[in-house]
Amino acid sequence: VGRFLGRGYSVEASVGHIRDLPSRRMGVDLEHDFEPRYVIPPKKKEVVKKLRGKAKQASEVYLATDPDREGEAIAWHLKAALERQVRGIPIHRVEFHEITQEAIGHAFAQPREIDQLRVDSQQARRILDRLVGYTLSPLLRDKMGRKGLSAGRVQSVALRLICEREREIQAFVPVEYWTIEAELRKQPAEGQDPPKVFTARLIKIRGQDPDLKVEADAQAIVDDLDGAEYVVSTVTRRERLRRPAAPFMTSTLQQEASRKLGFAAKRTMGVAQALYEGKDIGGGERVGLITYMRTDSVHVAESAQAEARQLILERFGQKYLPPQPPQYQTRAKRAEEAHEAIRPTRVLRDPVSLKPFLKRDELRLYTLIWKRFVASQMAPAILDQTSVDIVAGPE
Repeated sequence: VGRFLGRGYSVEASVGHIRDLPSRRMGVDLEHDFEPRYVIPPKKKEVVKKLRGKAKQASEVYLATDPDREGEAIAWHLKAALERQVRGIPIHRVEFHEITQEAIGHAFAQPREIDQLRVDSQQARRILDRLVGYTLSPLLRDKMGRKGLSAGRVQSVALRLICEREREIQAFVPVEYWTIEAELRKQPAEGQDPPKVFTARLIKIRGQDPDLKVEADAQAIVDDLDGAEYVVSTVTRRERLRRPAAPFMTSTLQQEASRKLGFAAKRTMGVAQALYEGKDIGGGERVGLITYMRTDSVHVAESAQAEARQLILERFGQKYLPPQPPQYQTRAKRAEEAHEAIRPTRVLRDPVSLKPFLKRDELRLYTLIWKRFVASQMAPAILDQTSVDIVAGPE
């Protein structure tokens, strides 16, 4: 970031949160509207000391923490911790979703105030974590007689859901049922090779759904069909459109990386963090390759859509380009729609061009993100679907 801003700026990192609730006591005033009491942890005192020294020398301060609730809270804590040093100095909050010259320049050209609603949202979650954890964890350890047990705002609810699902699985009573399939082949014309065998599934018996609960029922039908003639009664052909999947957000990226690459969630986020923070791709400067990877939004900037449409037109042709850019709706309630989906910062940087500069895991994850984003901006797939109904009975 400092290289993009130039010599007039000094960039320092807070390395995450610099204030938190105390570790050895509740830190929340239960008698006065749950007021939190923040402290600077011992391991962060040197960081704060350095930041205070830098702030004394500054004419303006820009807080460029992550573009989410946690980042907003970190900016708020920084302002509070540097209050004496920045008194009378303009303090700005800047937010960018990709570490590129264009994004950072745009953010610093349009600074804003700290969003107190986001800060309050993060504080509420942090206070609830503390209230649940510090109240229930000692009780849990005492009742269970085991050290190391803990309860939490999220983990306890998740554990209950898992237990309820496991009880449903254990209570499930399996019911036997049978299906019947026939391997068929069209009668070959004289002098032609036999056509390929295909499989047809029994779906109706004299107009009724089959109810084959035991092997004897199924065998009776098979015996009845012995020597039967199979005739095509109807053939239905139709086109079906399949829309491309939305670009990645955090949860879908983790799921797809697990399914296709075998990555655990932690591994996925670690590799994504490296791609977001930037890689040297031959120009002597680190460039962020993907947008911010902690997001619950599938929104895409118009400029990114325009760039993707140009690539699709040039590389794949007009028929793969939809008349209008696709719009995707975030399913999660209260998603931060101001954020973007996870996408390449420049879609023209395809995986092949970046192969010499990325580690194996980085290239594999970048390829997954690049392909998903490009596909999300393409026209729906057109599938030809053919259904064949076959009747069976005496010749």
